[in-house]
Amino acid sequence: GKKKQGDPFMKKEWYDIKAPTMFSTRQCGKTLVTRTSGTKIASEALKGRVLELNLADLNNDEDQGYKKIKLCVEEIQGRNCLTDFHGMELTRDKQCALIRKGQTLIEGHADVKTTDGFVVRLFCISFTKRRQDQVKSNCYARSAQIRKIRKKMVEIMTKEAGTVQLRELVKKLIPEVIGKEIEKQTQGIFPLKDTHIRKVKIIKKPKFDITKLMELHGDGDSDAGVTMVVEESSEAQNLLTASANATTGDDE
Repeated sequence: GKKKQGDPFMKKEWYDIKAPTMFSTRQCGKTLVTRTSGTKIASEALKGRVLELNLADLNNDEDQGYKKIKLCVEEIQGRNCLTDFHGMELTRDKQCALIRKGQTLIEGHADVKTTDGFVVRLFCISFTKRRQDQVKSNCYARSAQIRKIRKKMVEIMTKEAGTVQLRELVKKLIPEVIGKEIEKQTQGIFPLKDTHIRKVKIIKKPKFDITKLMELHGDGDSDAGVTMVVEESSEAQNLLTASANATTGDDE
């Protein structure tokens, strides 16, 4: 006979998503997965899922709403999915708001290996800036200047990302440290504005290390154990100490 079609959502269960410690909101969402049945294990189906979240939600800061963060589920603990950083991008509306006529857009990209073995690809975007008392309506850079600026961009991105671990790099990406550094160092070539790391991709990951992930999640902060409901009576004593006390009493 025909197989009865049940509601597929009856077979699902919800898992909580935990963001790494570099973000202030740790409990950042939920995800659905089909329950374990037969050889299909729920936790295996969850691993490797990539989630896209807004940085404004992760850090409770409206001003950071133009950045999207990707997190990848690496490990399952009970009902919690422990995630790691997987990428970053500027929102479409932010990128469109930056682009105007009468200025030069300069882009650069670099593949960098962090000290803990991740290979990341960083994309940088920047625009030429008008002088304080400029009369001319445009401010175009020459191609030689653009090449110099791009070279500087790649140099700074490689230096900033190649000397730290991935988690430190993420902490640099949030307050635009790299962009400000690029603006500062290219001042002599051509003044720049709106310098952003517009995208970060993770190209290669090192071998999965659970201890590193636990460090990143601060050793499961909320699941430290439930406080005892029933108070232990004062007579209750550790058996070892009780026997030790008894033997010392006998010796005396």
